[in-house]
Amino acid sequence: MGQIAVDIYEQDDYYIIRAPIAGVRMSDLDIEVDDRVVTIRGSRKNNDTIPENQFYLQECFWGDFSRSVTMPCSVDPRKVKATFSKDCVLKILIPKEERVKIVRISEGI
Repeated sequence: MGQIAVDIYEQDDYYIIRAPIAGVRMSDLDIEVDDRVVTIRGSRKNNDTIPENQFYLQECFWGDFSRSVTMPCSVDPRKVKATFSKDCVLKILIPKEERVKIVRISEGI
């Protein structure tokens, strides 16, 4: 199974995963969120019927791919949004969750 390259960065209140994935449509992708792990799966199909022995160089990956990344915080899957541009760039927006601050509780009667 192949992998895709990703960039992950912070912008305003989001973590953003950006992945250029040529040769697929959004409907070819499956994005799964499990606690802190975001997984992108898909398949890139080659419709050409070129015999292997006719290739001088073959660097493009065709077939199933998967990429998992661990985020620095838990991710609420209901708040994640994904877009796929006409330039074949997948962008996943993950809202930063507010972290609970430690609160001291004093004994009260």
